[in-house]
Amino acid sequence: MSAVTAKNLWKEYGSDVVLENINIHVPAGEFVTIVGASGCGKSTFLRMLLGEETQTRGELLLDDAPMPAEPGPDRGVVFQKYSVFPHMTALKNVMVADELSRARFTGRLFGGARRRARERAMDMLQAVGLDHAAGKYPSELSGGMQQRLAIAQALMKDPKVLLLDEPFGALDPGIRKDMHALILDLWQRRGLTVFMVTHDLQEGFTLGSRLLVFDKVRHDPQAPGAYGANITYDIPLQRRNPALFDEVRERVDAAQQESLKENA
Repeated sequence: MSAVTAKNLWKEYGSDVVLENINIHVPAGEFVTIVGASGCGKSTFLRMLLGEETQTRGELLLDDAPMPAEPGPDRGVVFQKYSVFPHMTALKNVMVADELSRARFTGRLFGGARRRARERAMDMLQAVGLDHAAGKYPSELSGGMQQRLAIAQALMKDPKVLLLDEPFGALDPGIRKDMHALILDLWQRRGLTVFMVTHDLQEGFTLGSRLLVFDKVRHDPQAPGAYGANITYDIPLQRRNPALFDEVRERVDAAQQESLKENA
């Protein structure tokens, strides 16, 4: 498990400020859900945690050390679009992480190493309920099954931090409920630190142990990019609070309307 800390964190693209003065400490083992209006920097923050983006100012730390400047096995990621290899079976999709890391030049393992990688991959498929589909290709799997496969891929290298970028947004409500149960079970059993971006506020309240709301609090109609988003709510979710849910929903809806005006 790993702790994540941001200190006076800013992200700018030229004259456009996306995030400004983000300060947060997330202890190991938290399940952090992130909500906010479209374009407020949620996914940018997630990419910074992954190592695809670097901060303009401030610090971003993983276990008190600077966040690695590129993606690595310590951080797994699952996107809304199923990030699986269509030409590989489910088993091969999960095995490929071991094969590429241990056999960098050939991309293949042999003998005992291959047998152990296969056993680990089968264990991971079983953990996400796909052991019965090990020999199937992604085109033969439903959307929910493909997302289970993407989660198995992300967890194969035993990451310290799991990053989820709207992973269930394209799924039907019934399938989404099953995925919620799966990700909560994996989080609790594996002791992961999780950051999940979602547009579904109810999902954020249901899954997270802590909810962050990203929002712009300063606006300049003449220069929409002059100010970035900050964390306006940081809510522990051990207890459900309907009144607080309504307050946050009103705030997010208002921010969404402001965002639409700026982009009109």
